[in-house]
Amino acid sequence: MVEIKWGTVRRGLVLSLILWLILREVAGDIGGIIGFIIATIFVGYKADEGYKNGAIHGALVGMVGGIIGGLIILVLYLIGLGDIAKQLWPVTGVIEAIIAIILYAIVGAIGGTIGSAINK
Repeated sequence: MVEIKWGTVRRGLVLSLILWLILREVAGDIGGIIGFIIATIFVGYKADEGYKNGAIHGALVGMVGGIIGGLIILVLYLIGLGDIAKQLWPVTGVIEAIIAIILYAIVGAIGGTIGSAINK
């Protein structure tokens, strides 16, 4: 059974946001993606205890981050800041948001696996 270390997931979320903001300004959208991958590698490294655990923790960072980001975008649309929301996340439909969150989880799981491999 896998024990989720929520402190590690929270640190990964914060690191992902910080790296996304910084690297997105430096290198555009690809920089944001690289920042997210670096954060999930960190989470996989800190999760310890094997590849499966690293993958689960990385996927959690992707899913929780995607859900929180989606909710922030929804709030921006609701208060009339749709143009800013489209610049941050160019997803406009619920199905697109679900697909994006699934992709974040997959990329996060890959990053978490790489991080746990580095730890071994």
